[in-house]
Amino acid sequence: MFENLDFSKMGELLNKVQEKAKAMELELDKKEFSAKSGAGLVKVSANGKGEIIDVSIDDSLLEDKESLQILLIAAINDVLAMVAQNKNSIASDMLGGLGELKI
Repeated sequence: MFENLDFSKMGELLNKVQEKAKAMELELDKKEFSAKSGAGLVKVSANGKGEIIDVSIDDSLLEDKESLQILLIAAINDVLAMVAQNKNSIASDMLGGLGELKI
C-alpha cells in the first residue's frame, strides 16, 4: 500500500498546503456577498469569512416586528449560504492543484 510513497516530498506537500491556505484566506478577505429578502426590504452583507458587515432594513418594516424577523433570518441564511458555497469552491480549486505532486 505504501511502497510507492516518496516521503521526501511530504515537507513540500505541507508547504504547498500552507501556501494555498494563506492564499485562500487572502482571497476570502476581499470578497463581499449580499442577500435580499422581502423584495429588497431587507439586505444583509457579509465578508468572505462569514462575518455580517452590514444590515439594511426598509423603514416600512419597523412597525412589523414579526415580518422583520422572518425577512432578516431569510437574508442572513441566504448570505451565509453564499459564503459557504464560495469557500467550498475556492478550497476545491486551490487544493485540486495538489494532485500534481506524485507522492
